[in-house]
Amino acid sequence: MSDSFDVLWLNASPILKRFDKPLLEYLSGYMKIAQWEYQQTKDEASSIDQAVELLYEFLEWRDRPVHLAGHGMSGAIALSFARRFPEKVRSLTLLAVAAQPANNWQAHYYFQRQLFSISRELVLASSVRSLFGNQPPHTTKKLVAALDKDLEQSPSSHSLFKLVYLPKGGVSMPMMVCGSKSDPVVNSNVLHDWLNWLKPEDKLWECPEGYHFFHYFYPQQVGEEILSFWQHHHPHLLEASALSFSSSIN
Repeated sequence: MSDSFDVLWLNASPILKRFDKPLLEYLSGYMKIAQWEYQQTKDEASSIDQAVELLYEFLEWRDRPVHLAGHGMSGAIALSFARRFPEKVRSLTLLAVAAQPANNWQAHYYFQRQLFSISRELVLASSVRSLFGNQPPHTTKKLVAALDKDLEQSPSSHSLFKLVYLPKGGVSMPMMVCGSKSDPVVNSNVLHDWLNWLKPEDKLWECPEGYHFFHYFYPQQVGEEILSFWQHHHPHLLEASALSFSSSIN
């Protein structure tokens, strides 16, 4: 495999990948980034194991380990991959991933459906306010449709019948965990549970605002923190990438 990229960004939510775009555009000005997407078919059982296996097939012949990153469920896949194949991962960056990796927005959705006798549509509308803040009616309608689609396409194993949990714990390579102080899903208490697993070289950072998709609302602020983390553990990476970027525009 070509070593034409240094960072691999995972996306397992096709309908929500638009919210990664501002951050990726910012980071791509400094780094060589590739995107790996996973879309579950209707005939597949909901499980992240298949995504982890396919990701290994993609990286199997790569000569150097990558800086792996992802948001939400995509971050949970990155975490599972890093634990199973540590030799393939140089560092791990997780955005809005709880120390209990299955504690995502879908888990909150199904918990509300189990707890209250209210419709799917009303819970999704409430989820939009939690994940994005108050939005105009037409925007809320579009976001409800997007979350509804994500429930069908995401490899999450949660359902109305039961909530599934994943193993807690850290990884062997350097890890950065990012969250938002205004995220009701991966809130500060949930995020700080990571402190039980972090190594001295790891980093936990909270964006002051931005809800669950804080990297969409504050791409530069989030990007600067991530770049600082990567540079600390791979000092020559940004320099080489910057030179490559400079050459491509001259």
